[in-house]
Amino acid sequence: MNVYCIAFWNLENLFAPEGFPNREPWIAEAVAGDLRGWTDALFTRKIQQLAHGIRSINGNSGPDLLGVCEVENRFVLDRLTQELNTLLTARRYDVIHADATKDKRGIDTAFLFDSNRLSTNPAELFSHFVMRRTGTRDITQATFRTRGGRELVAYCNHWPSRSGGHHTESQGFRMTAGETLGYWHERVREVKGDNVAIVAMGDFNDDPADPSLTVHANSSRERDDIEGANSARFYNLTWNYLRQEAITVSGKRRTLYGTLYFQGNANTFDQMLVSRALLRSVGPFRVREQTARIEALPAMVADSKNEGPIRFGLPKGDAARNVNPDGFSDHFPVSVMVEVDEPIS
Repeated sequence: MNVYCIAFWNLENLFAPEGFPNREPWIAEAVAGDLRGWTDALFTRKIQQLAHGIRSINGNSGPDLLGVCEVENRFVLDRLTQELNTLLTARRYDVIHADATKDKRGIDTAFLFDSNRLSTNPAELFSHFVMRRTGTRDITQATFRTRGGRELVAYCNHWPSRSGGHHTESQGFRMTAGETLGYWHERVREVKGDNVAIVAMGDFNDDPADPSLTVHANSSRERDDIEGANSARFYNLTWNYLRQEAITVSGKRRTLYGTLYFQGNANTFDQMLVSRALLRSVGPFRVREQTARIEALPAMVADSKNEGPIRFGLPKGDAARNVNPDGFSDHFPVSVMVEVDEPIS
């Protein structure tokens, strides 16, 4: 039996430096104001901070598979993997990325994976659009294989934001995203069988009890309901975050109530969902649900009453005011451990 660490992190506006020569013109126009003063030095510092945070996952060994969102392009992903491979010499991270999003700022979802432990077939990389009037967000689908040939399908999600209001303007877009994820979950089962192992991770911009997750993506906190289901349903591991022990920040014990904070209120938008194949004993994969957790280095946590993540930020013309070089992202990473029965070689 082998154990794999699967993680997700919203990297918060990981853009190439201002003046990046290969930036698409429409993206350059859309983000010009935000990137004024986004120097190569600041970009490099952001990469270093993110790599430090990723390394801390899995007991400072880094994850085997990491889903990411809010990344501009392959260039920033390659820079991040280069930094990670320098920090974690036992790892050999690679990238799988479909540069196809039509998000209004051009931000993508992607996967980083340790090619020493996992492989992937580029022919099984798909980008599923979540349509909305003002642009789209993509759901990246990829199939990974362990060294023993076990197959895991992964979805990396970044659902439409709550801009304009949670219930009035934006809720329907996330319901559409949930339907999109649910649709492709069903299609994969038709191709690969009902017991295909699937993990859906991401920044859903909704909490686990919201209808977009429970009704439209068909997820539940009731494990036995998912184990016995014959339809495309997900078990939501996010509720296990509530069992997480407090961490020490600046000498004080801090309890993490969410993966991000807005105006002092915690939300748990960053979630891990698994198909029934990771819950039952009939297949090679088994999730260790008690390991599902928020990954927060003390250095990531604000020493304030909000106790939220410390942002790195973007300069928006004033780096001294809007960038914190000791920050990371406005989201905490999340992770879970998965056991895999491998054939004897």
